[in-house]
Amino acid sequence: MITSRLALAAAEPEDTNPLIPHTPEIVISLIVFGLIFFLLKKLVIPAFEKAYAERTAAIEGGIEEAQAAQKEAKAALDQYNEQLAGARHEAAAIREEAKEQGAQIIAELRAQAQAEAERITSTAHAQVEAERAQVLAQLKGEVGSMATQLAGRIVGESLDDDARQKRTVERFIAELEESAN
Repeated sequence: MITSRLALAAAEPEDTNPLIPHTPEIVISLIVFGLIFFLLKKLVIPAFEKAYAERTAAIEGGIEEAQAAQKEAKAALDQYNEQLAGARHEAAAIREEAKEQGAQIIAELRAQAQAEAERITSTAHAQVEAERAQVLAQLKGEVGSMATQLAGRIVGESLDDDARQKRTVERFIAELEESAN
């Protein structure tokens, strides 16, 4: 049919407008367009729609995963910050406790040193007093014997009597103490 029309069209004089298509070409074009439209609608477009839906789901899933990962990271960061703050607080408490213990130890050591110094001082004072008393007793004895010898020479008689010697020595020492004061 197309070939016969083409042959007729070739035999006809050219009185038709070349810009206006012939009716059979319009019909054939509409049939081919409908066929291509039907094939595209049934085969190609569903494949494209399926690929588009899969890609959309993948992108949305990726976005959801990224948001979930971001939430997890934020939660981990918050937890880390809380732990860090707790560790800083604990470190400050430990430092404060160490300072208090150090101050307490220093106070205890000072008290011990003070007590030891007082003990040593009191022992030294007691020892000095004992030595002083011993030296005074020894000195009294020596001064007494020298005084009795001197008194015996001055008086011209012997002062060997212990009672008399003792009184003379005591009187001499009392006079010495009075003159010293």
